[in-house]
Amino acid sequence: MSTGVIIILIVVAVALVAAVAARLVMARGAGGGRGLKRRFGPEYDRAVARHDGDSKAAERELEERVRRHGSLREQPLDPAARERYAVRWTAIQEQFVDSPRDAVVEADRLLAEVAGARGFPDGGRYEEQLSALSVHHAHHVNGYRRVHLAAHSNGAATGRGGDTEQLREALVEARALFEDLTTSATTPATTPATVPTAASTTASARTTRTDPARTARTDDSSRGGRSHLPWALNRRDAKGS
Repeated sequence: MSTGVIIILIVVAVALVAAVAARLVMARGAGGGRGLKRRFGPEYDRAVARHDGDSKAAERELEERVRRHGSLREQPLDPAARERYAVRWTAIQEQFVDSPRDAVVEADRLLAEVAGARGFPDGGRYEEQLSALSVHHAHHVNGYRRVHLAAHSNGAATGRGGDTEQLREALVEARALFEDLTTSATTPATTPATVPTAASTTASARTTRTDPARTARTDDSSRGGRSHLPWALNRRDAKGS
């Protein structure tokens, strides 16, 4: 075989290897984008919008979040802690009727506390905590983002008119994350099973996920017939609206 033929074969082989490598890189990139879309859902779209439509930049950001927080293992909540958090969330919903903005501030604090108890970064490092939550609770993390922004708006959201509706929507969205954090990976009770009492049945019902449209209370005498729950609230229900 002549030297010229050998050189031609080498060139052809190198070209083939380069072509195969290029296709593999392209396939890996496309698969990575699809995987990130599946994993992050609406959070993927928000990242793209934040990068002015640059999907590659958004994917690099999301990949970095996964690199930093993907190995995080959520800590379980014991039933007592879960019940305490549920009681506090119910109080927040009731507080919303008279003081929407204060209720949102409390919701922001409670979400940070529950996330910390589940093993996420401390609430004092909000951006880091939000980043970690977005990796493990991508479909509901925006509720936390919304109540945090409202809670730190320096009075921009006053709880009047349209502001009240925005706060209500933020609180309803945040509730989905709260339920995710308090109903997943809980520690089972270690005490023997017993017949539930009326009190325990009431407490259990309070923490069960329900259709928001059907959860308005019927006993409204203490507030003149108004519902305590934010998703049943309209603009005339909050004081100062």
